[in-house]
Amino acid sequence: MAAGEPGRLRGYYFRFLPQRPFQSLSTQETASRLRQWSMLGRVKAQAFGFDQTFQAYRKDDFVMAFFKDPNVIPNLKLLSESSGQWITLGTEVERIEAINVPCTQLSMSFFSRLYDEDIVRDNGHIVKCLDSFCDPFLISDELRKVLLVEDSEKYEVFSQSDREEFLFCLFKHLCLGGALCQYEDVLNPYLETTKLIYKDLVSVRKNPQTKKIQITSSVFKVTAYDSVGMCYPSTKSHEQTFSYFIVDPIKRHVHVLYHCYGVGEMP
Repeated sequence: MAAGEPGRLRGYYFRFLPQRPFQSLSTQETASRLRQWSMLGRVKAQAFGFDQTFQAYRKDDFVMAFFKDPNVIPNLKLLSESSGQWITLGTEVERIEAINVPCTQLSMSFFSRLYDEDIVRDNGHIVKCLDSFCDPFLISDELRKVLLVEDSEKYEVFSQSDREEFLFCLFKHLCLGGALCQYEDVLNPYLETTKLIYKDLVSVRKNPQTKKIQITSSVFKVTAYDSVGMCYPSTKSHEQTFSYFIVDPIKRHVHVLYHCYGVGEMP
């Protein structure tokens, strides 16, 4: 066995990085939008460092080590179902699920097809439609139809692989919002906020050979289970309750983006 090998097999060590600011979530403009979308006070980003080379094929070991780490346990925040307060996990994780989320998009032009397909007018206004429900979401415009209604004629504007992209997931989460979401009439606030958060979470570098910008982060959608069942990001499953781990293998940082569906802070 090569020198240093036993250390690698021991697993990762993590440290909490409370000083890492996530400006995208703390600006006044973002806060007022999140309030309108019923997400304020229910969404949080946290940063942790780790001590070894990240290997994507070992993602399950990495995430399991994260939940077991004595520096993570007292610092990783989630929302209590009962009190609505931020708490720590307080239970032992026995099993995790970490789903690969493709993260390749470098431009917001990814969403320009919304204009090409008359989902959004040239002036940025989202085209309205007759109200319908896709439980628990009210669908009152063409944008929500594209996001949610699989048999709508415009659903295929985004392919299945497009919909799996982290940029799309983030955009969709912001568009759908929390339990008392007040939808936007224009597209721009969704695009601007998506771009800010995406840039804040995802790391890029210039490829020395090709001189092209490339994304270096790996993204996983994470669920954890204790002896009773699902315990993180919540004990209740919901499309709008999520935790994404965005791993920067060069800086050895992991950013955790968390949201729990419910009623956000009121004005």
